Amino acid sequence: MILSSHCHRVSAIYLLAWMSALSATTVLAQSGQRAWNFDHDPIGRMPANFASALTGTGTTGRWEVMTDESAPSPPNVLAQTSIDRTDYRFPLAIAEDTSYKNLALSAKFKTISGKVDQGAGLVFRLKDNDNYYIMRANALEDNFRLYHVVKGRRVQFAGTKFKVTSNTWHQIKVEARGNEFKCFYDGQLKFAAKDDTFKDAGKIGLWTKADSVIHFDDLAVEHLGDK
Repeated sequence: MILSSHCHRVSAIYLLAWMSALSATTVLAQSGQRAWNFDHDPIGRMPANFASALTGTGTTGRWEVMTDESAPSPPNVLAQTSIDRTDYRFPLAIAEDTSYKNLALSAKFKTISGKVDQGAGLVFRLKDNDNYYIMRANALEDNFRLYHVVKGRRVQFAGTKFKVTSNTWHQIKVEARGNEFKCFYDGQLKFAAKDDTFKDAGKIGLWTKADSVIHFDDLAVEHLGDK
């Protein structure tokens, strides 16, 4: 009887622990929020569940986790460090286990260098490395733009101009609901636009151009519903 009572108590403890874990998982799934700060990823490597890809020509980007004491959430960032100057070259870091249609997607970035370009962006509704939306800020051109990329061809359909300072941390954010898009820079809505190119859910990721050396931190996404 004593052994049986002990077994029941142990079983109850395991059941409560399992229910607690299930509850936490459900809350996370229902919130539809995910974030990556790269602080627990090995230095010098691509983070787990991210894949490097390339739109255009030139060499594939070199993405690696590295230490940056200035990081918004220290100590680590994800950096694109290749300095291939091919102009129509767009390295991507794709979050492989993601699929979103309506979303709020944001990241913090700091441009380090680039003679051809200093562009930092967010990709979303990505089907593959040649078909996706890209919103990006450029510290050489001082502009903030939204494109669709179809079969590798990039076409701007919205944007604005203002000073984008280099070697300083900034935040970019896009909200996508159906064919409506709102684009934010450092918390301020800069422009809104409509486009019907990609209507289905797709992956998310980070983007640079040509020889842009960029540090990224605090990539975050939130599901905004299915309508």
